[in-house]
Amino acid sequence: MPWTLAACATILALVLGALLIQQRSTPALAANQATKTKFKVHYEPAMAGEEQILKYVAENIAPDYGIEIEPVGLQDPIQANRAVAEGQFDATIFEHEWYMKQSAEAAGVDLTATVELYQWGFGLYSSRYGSVEELPKGATLLLPNDVANQGQALWLLEREGLLGLNPDIEPRTAKMADVVDNPHEFKLKEAELMTMPRMLDDVDVAIGYVSQFDAGKVGRDKGLLFPEPPRTFASKLIFGTEFSKSPDAAKLIEVFSDPRLQDYLESTEDPLVQGVLTPVSAK
Repeated sequence: MPWTLAACATILALVLGALLIQQRSTPALAANQATKTKFKVHYEPAMAGEEQILKYVAENIAPDYGIEIEPVGLQDPIQANRAVAEGQFDATIFEHEWYMKQSAEAAGVDLTATVELYQWGFGLYSSRYGSVEELPKGATLLLPNDVANQGQALWLLEREGLLGLNPDIEPRTAKMADVVDNPHEFKLKEAELMTMPRMLDDVDVAIGYVSQFDAGKVGRDKGLLFPEPPRTFASKLIFGTEFSKSPDAAKLIEVFSDPRLQDYLESTEDPLVQGVLTPVSAK
C-alpha cells in the first residue's frame, strides 16, 4: 500500500506539473496568434499609389498569412490618425514618423510607428527653368507649409548645397527661419502641399512630392531634380499605441515585412507607383 500511494503521488505531481507548464505556455502561444482575419488599413486617397500598394499586399501577400486586408481611404489626416488611435482602423500607411508626430499631437492621440514600407519620390519642379544650375540669384522657391515636410524640403536643399541650416537644430524639423546660409539669395515661400502644383507658374521652383504634382497634372519633365529620399522619411506601418503590441499588430507587421513588397516597388510599371513610391533606401 505505501508503494501504491507513493506511485499515485508521483503520478499526480507529474500531471500537475504538466498542467502548470501548459498553463504558463498558453499565453505565449496565444500572443503569436492573431485574433482577427480581416483588417482595415488606411491610406491617403490623394496619393493614389498608396491604394495600389495596399491592393497588391491584399491580393498577393496577405492570403499567404491567412488574413484579408481592406484598404480604407480617408483624406483628413487628423480624423484618420484618430480612427487609427481608437482602433476603428487597424493601421495606416500614409505618413512618415516625423509627420506622424506632428499630426498625432494635433489630434491629441498616441500613435506608434513600426516597420518601414516605402518612400515618396520628392523633387524640385519648375515651369521656367530646365535645371538647378539655371536658377537665377534671388529665385523664388515654394516649400510645403507643414513642419515635417518643410523640414524635408530644406534638408534636401542643404544636402544639394543650395543653402545652409543652423547646425544646432535637428535638420528634419527645420523651418525657413533656420536657414543661416543663403548664397543664392533665394526667396522662400510656403503653401499647402496640395495647392503647390497650381502655384507652380507663379514661382521659380516648387519643392514637394512627385505624387502631388502627378495628381496636379504637372509632367515629370518639369522636374529639375529627384534626389533619393532619406530613409528617415520612409512611410511606416502605424498603429494606435494601445494596439501596437497586440497579436493582430504583429500579424500585420509580418505581412508588410514580406520582401515581396519591396520587390513590387522595385519592379512595378504601374504609373501610379513607379517613381512615385519607391523602395526603402539604404540610408
